[in-house]
Amino acid sequence: MSEDPKSAPEEDVLSSSGPGDGGELHGEPVAEAEGEAVAEAPVEPDWQDLALRKAAELENVRKQNAQRVQKATRDGMRRVAGELLPALDDFERALAHAEAEEGDDDEHHLTHGIRLVQQQMLSALQRVGIEAYSPKGETFDPHLHEAVATAAIEGVASGTVVEVYQAGYRFGDEVLRAAKVVVAA
Repeated sequence: MSEDPKSAPEEDVLSSSGPGDGGELHGEPVAEAEGEAVAEAPVEPDWQDLALRKAAELENVRKQNAQRVQKATRDGMRRVAGELLPALDDFERALAHAEAEEGDDDEHHLTHGIRLVQQQMLSALQRVGIEAYSPKGETFDPHLHEAVATAAIEGVASGTVVEVYQAGYRFGDEVLRAAKVVVAA
């Protein structure tokens, strides 16, 4: 069995004495080297590396918190929009009914005021990124539209939206509510 002298333990190297060295290692008696506890100097941490790691960790926490705030904001906007959209639909139906009864030549001041309030609500939603869309004439997309009926209409390609019963709403690229439509058969 041949042992590699490089892998020999340090104690063996200190205690071994070769012929003619008189039991000394580098001018020190072997007995003194063995008897004294070899005190290793404490390893000083790399402060610069530690500071960089902590700064990176802090930046990651900041990014995670910013993402959480953005997600909470989006979730809140979706929730508020979900509560407001039925009221906007009711405004539209009430205005359509009132304007149909009034006639074409005289617009009633009450319906005009209600129409202004409706426009203010729609503008407020647009300012925060929520937009209404009416897909009349577009190709039916089940991710954006909800087909409530089909109709055979001449001159219109099959799968085209021919009427919109209820407008859809988007928040950025996300559909809050699909538009309810009639599709050409």
